[in-house]
Amino acid sequence: MPNFFTDNKDLLFHFDNLDLKEVVDFYEDNYKQADKFNFAPVNYDDAKENFRRILEITGDIAANYIAPRSSGIDEEGATFKDGKVHYAKGTRESLDLLSKAELMGMILPREYGGLNFPTTIYMFAVEMISRADASLMNIFGLQDIGRTIVEFGSIEQKQEFLPHFSSGKYTAAMALTEPDAGSDLQAVKLTAYQDEKGNWFLRGVKRFITNGNGEVLLVLARTEAGTKDARGLSMLVCYGDETVKVRRIEHKLGIHGSPTCELQFNDTPAQLVGARRFGLLKYVLYLMNRARVGIGAQSLGISQEAYEQALKYAKAREQFGKPIYNLPVVSNMLIDMRVSLEANRSLFYNTCVWLDKKEMLETLVERLKADKKPVTEVNERLKEATKVLNLLTPLTKYLLSESSNKICFDSLQIHGGTGYMHEFGIERLSRDARITNIYEGTSQLQIVAASGGVINDILVEYFNEWEKKEYKGSLINLLGILKEIRVIFNECLKYIKDKKDPNIQDVAAKDLVELYGYIYIGFLVLNEANEDQRKVFTARRYILDALTKARKNAEAIKNELYSDILHADTILI
Repeated sequence: MPNFFTDNKDLLFHFDNLDLKEVVDFYEDNYKQADKFNFAPVNYDDAKENFRRILEITGDIAANYIAPRSSGIDEEGATFKDGKVHYAKGTRESLDLLSKAELMGMILPREYGGLNFPTTIYMFAVEMISRADASLMNIFGLQDIGRTIVEFGSIEQKQEFLPHFSSGKYTAAMALTEPDAGSDLQAVKLTAYQDEKGNWFLRGVKRFITNGNGEVLLVLARTEAGTKDARGLSMLVCYGDETVKVRRIEHKLGIHGSPTCELQFNDTPAQLVGARRFGLLKYVLYLMNRARVGIGAQSLGISQEAYEQALKYAKAREQFGKPIYNLPVVSNMLIDMRVSLEANRSLFYNTCVWLDKKEMLETLVERLKADKKPVTEVNERLKEATKVLNLLTPLTKYLLSESSNKICFDSLQIHGGTGYMHEFGIERLSRDARITNIYEGTSQLQIVAASGGVINDILVEYFNEWEKKEYKGSLINLLGILKEIRVIFNECLKYIKDKKDPNIQDVAAKDLVELYGYIYIGFLVLNEANEDQRKVFTARRYILDALTKARKNAEAIKNELYSDILHADTILI
């Protein structure tokens, strides 16, 4: 029987090479949790073996139970009847199976029925679920809402909501977007008000809410009357009871199994999460960071399945007396797809580890402050992790979602006319992939978010350190190419800074961000190749291709091919 974990050599490579010991040691209280829970690990090796077992179970469920249902789910879709949202039959069956396997609370604490896993391990599961059915990921992947309550909710809120998330009794939704507040969340208008007893209620409309029919909703609302910016927004949690009316669900291009709802809150009872005024400034930023990483996993899962289908079809389809797999133009496309997949996965799991470390350090700082112990050293590490993650999160979301669309496009092309037909899975994957570079912030907004860190060259010390490493054999030549790309980047950066024009920085941001991505990913795959011979081909192909792309990016910047954008108002008429 297939298994999406054990059958994937690259996924196993990243699992085997994870650097999570400090994180796991911390969240296991140096393995004191084993004194309270007989299924908790007693050391890091034990923990990692437990992770492996759970991921093998997830890989089995994804491959043999969820994936076979995906085409039927796409065909049936979520439906809306008599004011109620109904999951497709296959979606209900898949969620029931994941609940029975106790996988719906992977990142929640054990005292609330969760598995207490790091986010990185959870993302392995999210990638595999996404490969099996990208729309199901939009429900399974909402465990971050429970995690947000873990971080910022009261003890009473944790006791009330978390056990039901872990058991699968409740699904959830983050209700952020409104008709006039898409990516510009500080424009949110939905009102939260208090009665004379101090109880909170919600009134207003939310739109494009993934799984808005969930039993529990985490809602961004305006609690401070008269405000119009982020400082007037707070986070509240409520039940999707009879006061929350689902006005409609959207009819979408893809991810049909995932209902996208328009919600009307009619004086809905709610509870404040955390402190007032920090809804967008702190809590949504936390939630969105995790959500964007989740879309990276979804993009990877879709990409993996698109590649697998293209490879299988190319080996089976014969033209001119031989499989099209043997045609260089086809095999070259497949190689590019595989290299992109592996390079993307290197970036992704590196970002996940940074996320786990950053959140661990945040918790550690709070504990040290509470115990009135020195925090300077840990605080410096936290600042560094935050700085790096603020770049890597949008960079990862941008590159992986765009790549997912490209891999699906190429996979469909390899299938030829048959791939365009509804009966073939690549048609569905292509539709599902299209949302990944739109929701949780479009690619263009990810570029904006990443550009500040790129212009400030915040990874320069890491690049300098990696340049000094000793590399084996032909990898020395690849190091030389990465140094050349760094020269190209620095010349472009100087060129832009010398202009002293913020507008030019903005319009050149895409090319500059991509240049920086080539360098970072290039070093990641080079370091992997230095440890594992199997990765040499990936590193060589990726870095050589990156040099070609880097020169093209540089030409666009230095020749000011983008300069017309500054006059778009007179051109686009």
